[in-house]
Amino acid sequence: MPTRLSSWRLDHVVKQVSRGAVIAYPTEGVWGLGCSPFSLPAVSRILNLKNRSWEQGLILVASTTEQFTPFLTGLSVELLVVLERDWPGPVTYLVPDNGYCPLWIKGKHNSVALRVSSHPVIQDLCRRLRSPLVSTSANLSGRRPATRVLQVRKNFPQGIDVIVPGTVGDSNSVSEIRDLASGKILRAPN
Repeated sequence: MPTRLSSWRLDHVVKQVSRGAVIAYPTEGVWGLGCSPFSLPAVSRILNLKNRSWEQGLILVASTTEQFTPFLTGLSVELLVVLERDWPGPVTYLVPDNGYCPLWIKGKHNSVALRVSSHPVIQDLCRRLRSPLVSTSANLSGRRPATRVLQVRKNFPQGIDVIVPGTVGDSNSVSEIRDLASGKILRAPN
């Protein structure tokens, strides 16, 4: 089971993210890269590090559904119940964009990818930030996601401001992605 961060380490990482840092951190199944979703310079750095187009969009993770309230405004009660049923957990939902999501997060899509994580490090970070985080796998586009911190360091010898200590969860895979409106699975875990 992944461990939690010490209070001083958590404060340090949160300060860095608030200042525009790019971090690497453990998720349910792989290492992720993250930053504040509202910092265009930080998001641009992640996209450049991964050699990834902004048009693909990015996933956001949070510690609670309430942290996504601005993104969820306008959804039916039935769809909100679906989210509450599967969160927290390793299921990312594509939620129709209601106009709140920055273009650099949703990319060329009419939806935003959201997940309430069950990983204790992500839970602690987002709770202390009082905000979601960008979450994209710590790999160059098209390559296998990193499952160990040594792979993160090898993939990105520079450009990451903080590597958050911890271990990935036991899912050994990227999260499942489902379309909220249709229920269709768009990416199954490996």
